[in-house]
Amino acid sequence: MNALPAFTTLGAGPTLLMLHDSLGGHLTFAPQVESFASAGYRAMAWDMPGYGRSAPIDPYNFKSLANSCIALIEGLRSGPLVLIGHGMGGMVAQEVVARRPDLVRRLVLCATLARGFEASGGTEGEAAAELSEGQTLAQLSELHLPRLVGPGALPEGVMLAQHAMAQVNPSAYRRAVAEAAFFNRQDDLIRIHVPTLLVAGEFDRLAPPEHMKRMVDRIGPSSTLAVLRGIGHLPQLEAPDDFDSTVLNFLALPHTLH
Repeated sequence: MNALPAFTTLGAGPTLLMLHDSLGGHLTFAPQVESFASAGYRAMAWDMPGYGRSAPIDPYNFKSLANSCIALIEGLRSGPLVLIGHGMGGMVAQEVVARRPDLVRRLVLCATLARGFEASGGTEGEAAAELSEGQTLAQLSELHLPRLVGPGALPEGVMLAQHAMAQVNPSAYRRAVAEAAFFNRQDDLIRIHVPTLLVAGEFDRLAPPEHMKRMVDRIGPSSTLAVLRGIGHLPQLEAPDDFDSTVLNFLALPHTLH
């Protein structure tokens, strides 16, 4: 039996759990842990299995990742919560909702897709290949982050992203990218019935706004799309104030988006 994933938490109130991308860890949601806690939420950000202080899992696939997240949610004993997933974390969030919709009362999918990132011609596969050739994640962050962020990115946010990426275990990153390439929950989007916010960056090459718009069309009237201008693949770090206000305004809406 695997131990529960590690997480950081702050605040008290309704629980909000954030799931990071393959390019980072809980630090990529550090600004949101503080801001959402200040807004009256119990704000939590996990380290995906194999990342940070979380033990790796085997087999490493989306079923196992989702089960780890489900075990964490059940262990919190907080009832249905708000689930926020960025990048690969958004894929894990989709897997959790598909398997246990009763555990999620609102869903936020940030810079993510319902199928593998290779479909959008992104750079994660390139980074994994270069990592296999001997470059470190610190070196790769310097090379790839400028291509991931938009022209309006907050410099401090990019620095935090670079720091978080440098902390990632190379083996975990390679396994995550390999698994994400085969993810496909497109046919299950229609079965998402909880209020859902999708957040896209205008200049995101991995999860372009037009791809996320198609996700909204599949999910239907319970979902809405917000596009942050001047921003790339890391909305919560590139434009934390805009991202936070977008999410908090969504959470303040009445239960249905009809």
